[in-house]
Amino acid sequence: MSGDTDLIKLYSQRVLALAADMPHAERLAAPQVTARKRSPLCGSTVTVDLDLQDGRIVAFGQDVKACALGQASAAVLGRQVIGLSRSEVARARDQLYAMLKSGGPVPEPPFEDLEVLLPARDYKNRHASILLAFDATLAACDEALAAA
Repeated sequence: MSGDTDLIKLYSQRVLALAADMPHAERLAAPQVTARKRSPLCGSTVTVDLDLQDGRIVAFGQDVKACALGQASAAVLGRQVIGLSRSEVARARDQLYAMLKSGGPVPEPPFEDLEVLLPARDYKNRHASILLAFDATLAACDEALAAA
């Protein structure tokens, strides 16, 4: 029974609500760059389209094929990503990684809503899916910056 309780805690109402209300959940019609990341462990994929202007994300679209945890993470990213620089996205990704892997604190604002994923610390097989949207966004930023 405790396994069922753990799963219920992991897939909380808040996680499911975030997953169901993902911002920027459509691909851009003519993006400056596109990046796709896949988790080999679970098969989750995230494709990110974005446009950068003056080093900041000005347009963003994402196609997320992941578990509810990966979707919730992508939803939090999608709510905050417009206007951010690559370094700001990288800082949030690094903080999320530390929260999941080494007991680090919840990421700083504007990504404090990632605290909903704290119960996922104990589910290492879900970490890659949770990080995918951030990883795809960083890859897209790198491509855009390299082309500039």
